[in-house]
Amino acid sequence: MKFYLISDNIDTQMGMRLAGIEGVVVHTEDEVSQALDKAMETPDIGIVLMTEKAVAVCRDKVYDYKLTKSTPLIVEIPDRHATSKISDTISRYIKEAVGITL
Repeated sequence: MKFYLISDNIDTQMGMRLAGIEGVVVHTEDEVSQALDKAMETPDIGIVLMTEKAVAVCRDKVYDYKLTKSTPLIVEIPDRHATSKISDTISRYIKEAVGITL
C-alpha cells in the first residue's frame, strides 16, 4: 500500500517526494475532485494525504468518501501556512460521523 498526496502547493509536494510519496498539485475544485476520484479508484493507494486548502475546495466530497469508503484512508495535513487547527478538523469529523461533540 502506498501514500498519495493531493496538494495545493508545490512546496508540500516536493517535501513529500523527498520522503518517497508521489502526488499531484491541484488548484480548482474540478482538479481536486478528479485527483481524489482517481486516488480512490487506485487499488494500491492505502492513504491519501490532502492539504487543508485542497480539502476546503471540495469538503463535502472528501467527507462523503471518508464516511462511505473504508479504503483508502483520507488524512488532512497542514500545509506550509498551517492556517487551521487539526484538532478542530478531527472534532468536526467525529461530530458529523458519530454525532458526538468533543
